[in-house]
Amino acid sequence: MAKKVVASLQKGGGKEHTKVIKMVKSGKSGSFSFKEEIVHNDKVKDWFTKA
Repeated sequence: MAKKVVASLQKGGGKEHTKVIKMVKSGKSGSFSFKEEIVHNDKVKDWFTKA
């Protein structure tokens, strides 16, 4: 599925966006999960710094 998303973004203005992945640790169980999102290149650092 990720390949389809990335391939569809290559058309038109898709090169202005980046797929970002952040590993987040759960407070209850201590396990890790991943948060994925597609954001504009200008907002990548803001996305990683938000809680």
